[in-house]
Amino acid sequence: MTATVAAPTLVDTLLVKAKDRTAVFGVVGLGYVGLPLAMEIVRAGYRVIGFDVNSRIVDSLNGGRSHIQDVPAAAIGDAVQANKFSATADLSRLGEPDVISISVPTPLSKTKDPDVSYVLAATESVKKGLRKGQLIVLESTTYPGTTRELMLPALESTGLKVGEDFFLAFSPERVDPGNERFNTRNTPKVVGGITPNCLKVAMALYQGAIDTLVPVSSPEAAELVKILENTFRSVNIGLANEMAIVCDKLGVDVWEVIEAASTKPFGFMKFTPGPGVGGHCIPLDPHYLAWKMRTLNYKTRFIELAGELNAEMPVFWVAKVVDALNEQGKAVRGSRVLLLGVAYKKNIDDIRESPALDVIKLLHLRGAQVSYHDPHVPTLKEDGITLNSVPLTAETLRGADCVMIVTDHSAVDYQMVKRHARATVDTRHVLKREPTGDRT
Repeated sequence: MTATVAAPTLVDTLLVKAKDRTAVFGVVGLGYVGLPLAMEIVRAGYRVIGFDVNSRIVDSLNGGRSHIQDVPAAAIGDAVQANKFSATADLSRLGEPDVISISVPTPLSKTKDPDVSYVLAATESVKKGLRKGQLIVLESTTYPGTTRELMLPALESTGLKVGEDFFLAFSPERVDPGNERFNTRNTPKVVGGITPNCLKVAMALYQGAIDTLVPVSSPEAAELVKILENTFRSVNIGLANEMAIVCDKLGVDVWEVIEAASTKPFGFMKFTPGPGVGGHCIPLDPHYLAWKMRTLNYKTRFIELAGELNAEMPVFWVAKVVDALNEQGKAVRGSRVLLLGVAYKKNIDDIRESPALDVIKLLHLRGAQVSYHDPHVPTLKEDGITLNSVPLTAETLRGADCVMIVTDHSAVDYQMVKRHARATVDTRHVLKREPTGDRT
């Protein structure tokens, strides 16, 4: 009697494609998250189709040029030449890839509510071309329940069944722009699937591109992991910022206190104050959870208080500029204020949610003449503000009534700033003072 051999399931097919690298990946959204991920997937041996609604970005990538600081143009050019990567604005091609990774923006509305319109639009585009044997992975940071409550019903409305006909998972991005030690490949990646089969195929397909994968029991757990990470940072930065205000009122150097506290080898983790928080994570992500909890009649007090504290820091530091000008007998109105750095953190070109934007607005409202120098941001266009970076010279520094250090880029000559600035407000403690024991 001849034994019958069971036909391979769709799970089996994807596992084979993961093993021999014949799966085709699609990455929707080719920004700070999507493009580095696409290049790591190419490096693992897969072919990648990049999708973006911005035709200028698509044309640039197909021409071998990179618009993301952490992704070298050479990597893009090599991938394009090897026919391992191509970009398109044609979302009707989403039926081609075996795996679709969605890395689109998830901003907040003016009322701090999650704006999932980009996720919904991407889901609708995927739905139109959804076929059997595809894995869909949402990477965009969002509130717990998005994958199951919004994406799953839309995709199952096609008549295909999750875990059998197609597969759905959530795997939060953990991109840290400008980080020279940790990148997309060597940062552990959390994965949560709707079903065990969804988790199984997602783990297998990402295996070659990511050094360490961390499976969790559900998409909700994976969604909450990312929010916890950034809420932890927001709350602790908020504490450091409040400590800066406390120390200022007590006449104590907050940086000295933090440095001394950080010598404790246990029970303390160093966080530092600054002009506020920026980027797409810390200012936004905790609010996704706060919003979700409000729908469940619970108020997330730590999250909201930290957000308030961090949002108030530009006001605190602008007040220090006012004090510095007062000491020279100058009013803010008409004074020349030079900002050093407008990116949201050092050594990158990203101005998303940068506290420098609030600082500039506050100074403009007070009538100051604001200019800036940033070696990574040649032009600043945001909310009606248009400025160009000025050269950092002795003459530029001497021409300013006050220099405010907002972003501590490594390329800036701070010794020159010390020598030539009339007055400085240092929000990042780069003009470090040697302890003297004298508080007078």
